[in-house]
Amino acid sequence: MLAAAPITVMLPVVNLARARQFYEQALGLHPVGQKADGKFEYRCGPDHGTVLALFPKPNGTPADHTALSFQVRHIDEAIAELQAHGVQFEDYDLPGLKTVNHVCVLGSEKAAWFRDPEGNYLCLHEDVD
Repeated sequence: MLAAAPITVMLPVVNLARARQFYEQALGLHPVGQKADGKFEYRCGPDHGTVLALFPKPNGTPADHTALSFQVRHIDEAIAELQAHGVQFEDYDLPGLKTVNHVCVLGSEKAAWFRDPEGNYLCLHEDVD
């Protein structure tokens, strides 16, 4: 029923200006613009079919899980590029989840996590052949 419906990912932000600076300058997303309801949108993906919407929420509570994940071809290169733009990656040493150089191998993919300025967990992931 919804398989062909476009998807919009909604992320709450307390400080829209700070979040926009991060998503545009650190992550390199291209802005679409602000909507009448106050949310700010970005189009993402190879066909620009995914919309990321930052919506102001005064007492916004960031998700305690991965809110969104960007699929990349070469995770190490993507990490280096983002670090050059000030992104700080998380490191974990937990049972079943250990990162080496910010990367964890999870079955058929590699993953690395970082947070946006609002505290939302974001991820890079690369499929492993």
